[in-house]
Amino acid sequence: MNAFTIPMDRIGDSRLAERLRRETQGEVLWGAADRGRYATDASIYQIEPVGVLVPRSMADVEAALTICREAGIPVLPRGGGTSQCGQTVNRALVIDCSKYLNRVLAVEGDTVRVEPGISLGALNTALAGTKQFFPVDPSTWARCTIGGMAGNNSCGSKSIRYGLMADNVRAIDALLADGSRFRFGELPDNLGAGVPAGIADLIQRLRALGAREAEEIAARFPNQLRRVGGYNIESLTPAARAEGRGNLARLLVGSEGTLAFSAALDLKLWPVKPRKALGICQFPTFRAAMAASQHLVTLDPEAVELVDRTMIDLGRSIPIFRATIDRIVRGEPDSLLIVEFHGQEDAPLARSLDALEEMMGDLGYPDSVVRCIDPGFQAAVAEVREAGLNIMMSMKGDGKPVSFIEDCAVALPDLADYTERLNQVFERYGTKGTWYAHASVGCLHVRPVLNMKDPEDVQRMRAIAEECFALVREYKGSHSGEHGDGIVRSEFNAPMFGPRIVSALEEVKDAFDPAGLLNPGRVVRPPRMDDRTLFRYGPGYAADPGLQPALDWSAWPGPQGGLLGAVEMCNNNGTCRKSDANVMCPSYRATRDEEHLTRGRANTLRLALTGQLPGGLASDEVHHALSLCVSCKGCKRECPTGVDMAKMKIEAMAARARERGINARDRLIATLPRWAPFAAMLPEAANARNWIPGLPRLGERLLGFSAGRSLPRFRRDAFHDAELPAPDGRAGEVILFPDVFSRYFEPENLRAAIRVLRAAGYHPTVARPARGSRPLDEGRTLLAAGLVDEAREEARRTLAALSAVASPVIGLEPSSTLTLRDEFLSLLPGPEAEALAARTFLVGEFLAREKPKLALKPVAAAAHVHGHCHQKAFAAFAPAIAMLTMIPELKVVPITSSCCGMAGSFGYEAANLAVSKAMAELSLLPAVRKAPEGALIVADGTSCRHQIGDLAGRQALHGIRVLEMALV
Repeated sequence: MNAFTIPMDRIGDSRLAERLRRETQGEVLWGAADRGRYATDASIYQIEPVGVLVPRSMADVEAALTICREAGIPVLPRGGGTSQCGQTVNRALVIDCSKYLNRVLAVEGDTVRVEPGISLGALNTALAGTKQFFPVDPSTWARCTIGGMAGNNSCGSKSIRYGLMADNVRAIDALLADGSRFRFGELPDNLGAGVPAGIADLIQRLRALGAREAEEIAARFPNQLRRVGGYNIESLTPAARAEGRGNLARLLVGSEGTLAFSAALDLKLWPVKPRKALGICQFPTFRAAMAASQHLVTLDPEAVELVDRTMIDLGRSIPIFRATIDRIVRGEPDSLLIVEFHGQEDAPLARSLDALEEMMGDLGYPDSVVRCIDPGFQAAVAEVREAGLNIMMSMKGDGKPVSFIEDCAVALPDLADYTERLNQVFERYGTKGTWYAHASVGCLHVRPVLNMKDPEDVQRMRAIAEECFALVREYKGSHSGEHGDGIVRSEFNAPMFGPRIVSALEEVKDAFDPAGLLNPGRVVRPPRMDDRTLFRYGPGYAADPGLQPALDWSAWPGPQGGLLGAVEMCNNNGTCRKSDANVMCPSYRATRDEEHLTRGRANTLRLALTGQLPGGLASDEVHHALSLCVSCKGCKRECPTGVDMAKMKIEAMAARARERGINARDRLIATLPRWAPFAAMLPEAANARNWIPGLPRLGERLLGFSAGRSLPRFRRDAFHDAELPAPDGRAGEVILFPDVFSRYFEPENLRAAIRVLRAAGYHPTVARPARGSRPLDEGRTLLAAGLVDEAREEARRTLAALSAVASPVIGLEPSSTLTLRDEFLSLLPGPEAEALAARTFLVGEFLAREKPKLALKPVAAAAHVHGHCHQKAFAAFAPAIAMLTMIPELKVVPITSSCCGMAGSFGYEAANLAVSKAMAELSLLPAVRKAPEGALIVADGTSCRHQIGDLAGRQALHGIRVLEMALV
């Protein structure tokens, strides 16, 4: 039984929330949606917490521990929430350290002291100037936190070289459940006067336990590097202390927040090895790869990682990984082993690859090694490998690879037999497993494909787990080799270690935490791993039968036309929490709030779609969670499971618009294409808000447009369709698609495109609507307001006109043009929309593909280019760069940046002004300011150009304008 059972009426207890708000400076999150977002991690479980505290300081944590101790409420420390086993969900107060408690506190020699909420990626970035790094590298390195890694005793791909987290944590400054604080590390046998009496008594009790149980520990703990199950009580034995392995920090590492709260951690640093070489070995069968592992490790590699056939096939189906998979595969192998060597110089690494090729030949696989020496190629391979879990989870439908026996470890000589026998177990239960990861240490991640909504598959999961762990015991292996115990494996500590060891583990827990305050029910006294009341898909889980989606979601099976299945593709692994300068997820990078994260939004939608959040899709909770989503499409491309939050936002906006209507500002923006022609006839009046004193402030009060922003200016010389002929299908014809922004605000861009296309030998035309005089429109502004039915009508007009001839369709504005390639397929699914999507291009894509002969002259020394989010999401940024490289003597410098923060109307709204500026300041604006005065600034998005002009004072040009300037 759990030490704590919190009555449901205590969940969300407002008295506890009020006290936390009074006595801490942290953010107290207490609403149903907040609790729902923290109810899940990357496991199969969902347990609603009492509430959430995001502390700003360790003083907040100390105060929260005191409050919870007095109130009898458990406490759960949490970092990135990426745990696979359910150790970061509980009926407790969740304390999220990742937002504020993320500093490097000190670097002294080869030791760094950090707060628990810093991510591994951020830590190693901060250490870059020291030529040292922290080597424990889980695939979630970009977002997992050091505190969470210590809690799980994380390992990573290079554990064969650097060991586990327990081998690399020198000390932990710990807060104990009783309110005391002590630095656990290397301590002498004679503790001395500096150790408080209570702590000294605790340590002596622990050492006595270690002495008493030393023989049992030696007999029952497997002799495996990858043993992270239970507590590290072997560090308490006299032998461990005599050998220098008695550091008490080892005991806290792997304790999953059940023994203490880590206030700060001292980590061992290692010298950076700047050179790397990979050999990607191809095997005809899975067993052959497993049998080879024991031989390949004798070459002293840094890592040996498995990629199986399932991962190869799924990786090819994901656009962001397809090219890399094609490069690493030779022929049609069943499995790959990626062998990684690191060093200081290239020559020894080349010799290591030679030795690898020779060994593969000796094993009967000549010419089967793909050499990977180029850093760019290596980075792409690493990205695929690190995304292994998410690639596996990209399967559509209710059947998914499920983590419950994922990281068992056996000795390398036993690996082939163990994996073959386990595959036979899967076959008996009518499923198969997906395999990947750490062949170098016999810890292969395997996930049987099961449906956790099906009670029979839940029974199969239990039966497979029991048979698997019996095999592991037979091979004297470890049942928990990387991801910890959590809910899914804690109950199996008893059969793995025996009752005496389990009793010792309980004794350790009670010595540290006699009241069971800290993360109860994990490691010791756990619930059953198959208790469906703890599942994300519990017994009452069901879709709202009355919801009819506005868009087509038929690519995903299941209820609500596939909408729920699309939302459930989020497996909570948290790739969206990364903080690099790619697109996903710009609003989270600015706020660091779980609510404004792709994962947080997906969880909010899932709860709403299944009746777990009152009000459904139209609720205020859903609206608020999506309020800072800028529809950048970054998640569509960068999320390994393809969660398209921009499309899901349209669905939620449509539900809200149907139920509540839309406000005047949103209506004004949505209908811009309809009234813009009239505004362009009287631009002085239309633009009056920008120059008449008082109007900006009035506009902010009435419509919500920020008085601190200038609005785009309507132009008297707006573009008119009459400037080009209608399409007739002649040779060399291209159909220009003028978007509303280029047409009325920046017509010089359209005219530049016409001039360039004509110079390239093409015949530009403009399609007219079949009826009426209003120009064609893709419906982008209507979709942004959730007016899907009206957008569908615009799509019908546009599709009918553009389908009249089969000429290429070319646009300038990424968000508008790519609507024809994306949203049209959801608005009007069918062959006509698919055909149009296939022949629609941004102008840079078209020119880069066609490579026309143009007479061009130099225009500048350099062009610094910012990619629009949709360009990046649809692989259109590289062609935009390629178009500019056609210009002689022009150095083209892509800016490493995420979303500009303007995102259509988003940045003009007063409510979003601060976040909009914060997004821009993350990477784009600093890069623009650093660009030399004479360099060109290029941005193909109209909102991007406006943001750069407003906040950096630099004029940015569309790429086609630069090409026009270069025409001879």
